[in-house]
This record gives sequence, structure tokens and C-alpha cells, in this order.
Amino acid sequence: MAKLVGRDFSRVLTTFRGTKGYLAPEWLSGVPVTAKADVFSYGMMLFELVYGKRNVVQSEDSRSKFFPSLVANVLMMGGDILSLLDNRLNREASVEQVTKICKVACWCIQDEEDSRPSMSLVEQILEGVLDVNKPPVPQTVKLFLDNTEPIVFFTVPTSNGSSHVLSNSSGSVSLYKSASSSL
Repeated sequence: MAKLVGRDFSRVLTTFRGTKGYLAPEWLSGVPVTAKADVFSYGMMLFELVYGKRNVVQSEDSRSKFFPSLVANVLMMGGDILSLLDNRLNREASVEQVTKICKVACWCIQDEEDSRPSMSLVEQILEGVLDVNKPPVPQTVKLFLDNTEPIVFFTVPTSNGSSHVLSNSSGSVSLYKSASSSL
């Protein structure tokens, strides 16, 4: 997208197209889109290359796994980075290289576009010209890490003062009834 617009424009307003989960937050919020939206998508693609699967996978127990949250957890806790690698590679990879790719991917998917690196910086890091620091965990990823409760999408007020809360729990949509007026 960034190459189509050209260097004369710093921001563009347009409708979005693409795979959900790979679109930068600014596409959904309606703010002008910059080249940093492409950086976000590139970061999501890097996760997919490491994992060998889509970033959101439905498991047998009908729970969803969000790969970027698994990466963030391993980077934060210092876990086994090769456990994240595509199983077909039989753990045959450099720990340093996989760590570097995962860190770059986490930097690329930061919520705020100003916090994301430029593609030229990403290229220099991946080529080994520059080192990469440990990234902060994006807020959207923290949502999946920290939240053991169902995610509330919206509430529907009723005439008796209570609310119906529509949430997503374990990959299925459920309707909860709540007597909270603060929602």
C-alpha cells in the first residue's frame, strides 16, 4: 500500500482490505494510514513464518491460540524460544536468529504506529547491521496474555436496568446477563 501512494503523500484515507489480524489498528480506527501499517502486517507475517501456521489457531478443545501472545510470553519469561518454531523444522534453527525475528515482529506490531520501526530499520536488524532490544508487549497482545475472563465486545441495555453482555469465551460467543449499571 505504501508504495502505491508514493512519497508525495504522508497519509492516506481509504477503505481497508486484507486478512483480519494482519491489519494495523489504524485501519480499523479510521485515522490516516501511513507506511507503518505495512510494518504491522510485515510483523504479523514474520510470526507466521516462525510458527508455520496462521497466527490464530483453533485447537482441539475449541480454544484459540494467538501466536503473538505466545511469543511475548516466551520473550518476557525467558522461555524456550525454539518451542515456538514450526514443528517441521525439528528445532533446527539458531536461538539467536529466532529470538531476533520474534523481537522484530513484536516491535512491528506495536499498537502506536510511532512505536513501530521503519522497514529500512527492520531490514538492517534482520541483516545483522543493527541489534534489536527487547520490545514492550503491545496492548492488544496483553489483552490475550492477561485476560482469563471472557472478552466483552458490547452490552445491550434492557428495560429493567440490567445489561446483556456479549463476549467471546474460548472461541465461542456467549451471552451473559449482568445487573451492572456502570457498563
